[in-house]
Amino acid sequence: MTFPAIVRLFAAASAATSLLAACNVVPAPTSATAPAATPASTQVVQPVVTRPAATTQAADTPAPAPRAGPSTFTFAGQLTQGGWIRGQAPGGTVSASLGDQQLALDAQGRFFAAFDRDAGPTATLIARLADDTAIESPVSVAPRAWNIERVNLARNLGGPSEEFMRRRRPELAQINAARALNAESDGWRQDFIWPVKGRISGRFGSQRIYAGVPGSYHSGVDIATGESGTAYVAPADGVVVLATRTPFSLEGYLLIIDHGMGLNSAFLHNSKLVVNKGDIVRQGQYIGNIGSTGSATGPHLHWSLKWHDTRLDPLLFTGPLG
Repeated sequence: MTFPAIVRLFAAASAATSLLAACNVVPAPTSATAPAATPASTQVVQPVVTRPAATTQAADTPAPAPRAGPSTFTFAGQLTQGGWIRGQAPGGTVSASLGDQQLALDAQGRFFAAFDRDAGPTATLIARLADDTAIESPVSVAPRAWNIERVNLARNLGGPSEEFMRRRRPELAQINAARALNAESDGWRQDFIWPVKGRISGRFGSQRIYAGVPGSYHSGVDIATGESGTAYVAPADGVVVLATRTPFSLEGYLLIIDHGMGLNSAFLHNSKLVVNKGDIVRQGQYIGNIGSTGSATGPHLHWSLKWHDTRLDPLLFTGPLG
């Protein structure tokens, strides 16, 4: 993004807390950037088991049938800020969570979970069994060095105009409603692919700090192909939960695909969408064309990933853009 444009955008977005992103094409970087994706890794941890106090069960009360599975959590993935894990809950798990975030479990007890860009160094997976036994597994989350630019200028703290917010509120309502649908899909289990090849012109997590006051960080990855109209494809299977027919004020023509388990992709600034809400899409399927609609200074695809309210780095799902 060009930073004068960012300043204007931050002022407009300060009251729009559900903002997906808005970005501009920038030249190829000449300084250090955020680290590339690391290979998927596995943690082996000693679980903490908390058993309920013994109670007397009536002889005619059948015990619940336990679900088959391991004795503790097993998982692997990108164990770092902006990263993710896929795993298996302990056998007999009735409910599970990562910290305060409830996990969805499929019929085999498999789950997806992720770590925010600003996640702390540890998180805890918690399973509760049918007999109320709790199994806790700590997870170490590696920190990352983000692209941070410090500017000795105060940020413009003026809020968005009421005229802007009259247009913005209905857009945010549509975005929030789409992300609350929780469509059925197994796309979360796939190895994601890049939706299009090009130059990365904006990296996830980059941020500007104005006289000690942090601005919003970049919520996705920008891919510039040099021209408008370039076709792009679905990075994984999913269900279309939003495909706008008029451009939004910041995102332009916006497409959101639900990959299941609370994981979804958003694609911004499109010139054209070729899928509709409710469509089931498959990995590699043509879904739209790159553009510069909304708040953008040049044609590019902004691709962002969220797990519930947690923002994730697409680079950690795909590996380097080759």
